[in-house]
Amino acid sequence: LLFATFSTQIYTELGELDFEAKTSYTLRIEAANMHVDPRFLSLGPFSDMTTVKIIVEDVDEPPVFTSRLYSMVVSEAAKVGTIIGTVAAHDPDASNSPVRYSIDRNTDLERYFNIDANSGVITTAKSLDRETNAVHNITVLAMESQNPAQIGRGYVAITILDINDNAPEFAMEYETTVCENAQPGQVIQKISAIDKDDPPNGHQFYFSLTAEAANNHNFTLQDNKDNTATVLTRRNGFRRQEQSVFYLPIFIVDSGSPSLSSTNTLTIRVCDCDADGIAQTCNAEAYILPAGLSTGALIAILACVLTLLVLVLLIVTMRRRKKEPLIFDEERDIRENIVRYDDEGGGEEDTEAFDMAALRNLNIIRDTKTRRDVTPEIQFLSRPTFKSIPDNVIFREFIWERLKEADVDPCAPPYDSLQTYAFEGNGSVAESLSSLDSISSNSDQNYDYLSDWGPRFKRLADMYGTGPDCLYS
Repeated sequence: LLFATFSTQIYTELGELDFEAKTSYTLRIEAANMHVDPRFLSLGPFSDMTTVKIIVEDVDEPPVFTSRLYSMVVSEAAKVGTIIGTVAAHDPDASNSPVRYSIDRNTDLERYFNIDANSGVITTAKSLDRETNAVHNITVLAMESQNPAQIGRGYVAITILDINDNAPEFAMEYETTVCENAQPGQVIQKISAIDKDDPPNGHQFYFSLTAEAANNHNFTLQDNKDNTATVLTRRNGFRRQEQSVFYLPIFIVDSGSPSLSSTNTLTIRVCDCDADGIAQTCNAEAYILPAGLSTGALIAILACVLTLLVLVLLIVTMRRRKKEPLIFDEERDIRENIVRYDDEGGGEEDTEAFDMAALRNLNIIRDTKTRRDVTPEIQFLSRPTFKSIPDNVIFREFIWERLKEADVDPCAPPYDSLQTYAFEGNGSVAESLSSLDSISSNSDQNYDYLSDWGPRFKRLADMYGTGPDCLYS
């Protein structure tokens, strides 16, 4: 006997399976040998049948909306919180979990609408404007309460109904001209209007002049009854020298309910025209400019004037920046002033900072001179002049005046400083006070006490002391 094993595959031909619609399928399958050896025909039949039962397993499915697309309408005059419509979805699984609703904010960036999470009621959240957006297409999400990962999507198209909330206006910015030789009744402009609203029966506009312009003697307006109007002249003899521009206010009303109106101003320029009525020149300034002066000449004249102005400014600036002479006269000599340089003086040989001649000539009259290194805020009284009196009195008076001036000077530094005056009185009994000559003089002054003043005075004790140096050697 010969045995053969056959296998087969079963495919679904009716689309996706739905557990909630049918949980199982029963199939009868027949297998037959299509090529039978004639020698074995008497042994037939060569076929067999079997039964196959297919069981559909349940899986968690997202909520399903009752409609794939919801169409709703709302007036653009609807107040915030107005109910627009309701969407509904359910869980198709046997568990039938509750569903919560929300709006996909990527489809409602301006947040014009809200939805109740439990009932699916859609309401307005902001004022609507049909002229900005006539139709809003939003996506509503439905999520299972027990499994938020299962999300169903429904689509809602909200159409905004129009109301008459926009006034009509000119269809464009008109550039209207009238020739100087225009005749009465001549058409100079045809105008039309537009309205952002979209009434069901279309637009119907009515044109007229405002009450202030109805009796003007220059122009008139004729309504053509086809949403256009014509502007005509009432007189001739327009002259640019008298008036180059006219402003004509036009009143436009629409047919909405309630109707809206607006006033638009038409600007009309008086121009010089050729024989065919084509405007050539509309500037009144053309009469003012000389006939033989071109634009290039005007630019050249302007450039020359600007060049002259720049030269004058440069001369004035150079004069103001002219430096003062570096050599000072005797009245402006500053060497007698006390100048702080934050460095150590040069001793007796330093005669550059002060006028030494004034110190050695004691009988001259000294004038009060102000310091040049600072700007004093208080003007001091002039010091008394020196008279020819004894030298020791002059010395004391000189030191006293310097001390008093330093005490009351508000601009002087607030610290002690050493001022070298290099001053010796005439006929001084002590002769020279210089320490440079003391080492070579036969002075019988005893400086041995310097050894008792400690290490800081060791060098002076070595230079001037006469006793044995046993403490610091």
